[in-house]
Amino acid sequence: MGEKIATRAAYGKAIVALAEEYPELVVLDADLASATMTNGFMKAYPDRFFDMGIAECNMVGVAAGLATCGKKPFVNTFAMFAAGRAFEQVRNSVAYPHLNVKIVGSHGGLSVGEDGATHQCCEDFATMRSIPGMVVCCPCDGNEMAAAVKALLDYEGPAYLRMCRLATEVFTDTVPGYKFELGKGVTLREGKEVTVIAVGLMVGRAMQAAEMLAGEGIDVRVIDMHTVKPLDTELVIKAARETGCIVTTEEHNVIGGLGEAVCACVSENCPVPVVRHGVEDTFGRSGKAEEVLTHYGLTAEGIAEKVREAVRRKNG
Repeated sequence: MGEKIATRAAYGKAIVALAEEYPELVVLDADLASATMTNGFMKAYPDRFFDMGIAECNMVGVAAGLATCGKKPFVNTFAMFAAGRAFEQVRNSVAYPHLNVKIVGSHGGLSVGEDGATHQCCEDFATMRSIPGMVVCCPCDGNEMAAAVKALLDYEGPAYLRMCRLATEVFTDTVPGYKFELGKGVTLREGKEVTVIAVGLMVGRAMQAAEMLAGEGIDVRVIDMHTVKPLDTELVIKAARETGCIVTTEEHNVIGGLGEAVCACVSENCPVPVVRHGVEDTFGRSGKAEEVLTHYGLTAEGIAEKVREAVRRKNG
């Protein structure tokens, strides 16, 4: 087993590690520094850290102003508030003028656990994808998060970065030839019979499912689609043509997220069966993170069931 670290913790380390290389980097938070893991940056660079209090909409507006002055603002709060409460400011103050602001949503998905349905944001991919020109990224482990932060600092324009509260195993650093690039998915495992396209927390579970299914004689390709927008359509079409069916898996509503992005791409370019796996258009509930994920079927076995369904559809 590799090291376990929450992507929010990896993010906190990355912004501190990159601060000297990027003196324009400034960090804004909404009274959640110990939860979003920006407290390390706050201590190391207090003159570049701005606690805006519980005023997320105002925080986004301030970040937009800083961007017009040549700064690289990273705005931090829970995903529910970043993609929900402050949606209008993200759309109108950041995306419409195409400003260089990064919106960072921590505690995305059901794995927020005990905080319950009001804080378990499973709609953020959908809302952020709908904004013109907005990049949407959700790394799967600590290694990928560090690479994503560096890439976003180099990217000029608005972007949404989703982070997870739950500690997960770091594994991408052991994948031969692994390379992170915004807008480009990564094939983590080759397979000829079916492709699983996963994002965030579900990537590791997709790898587990592929191992399980190999024992049943099902050869599964696994793609880490860390950038939900812009989608790596070339990689999706290649998978559709070569494996003949696709399963998408995400810690997000099956409406509006990765699954729908992949379905649109496949239907327009290479129609094959696509089975979506995720939160089935419902709200979450309070409980220990793993128990909540299991209740909603966001497990390796849950993915495996969808893979079996996709293969059945493919074979008629």
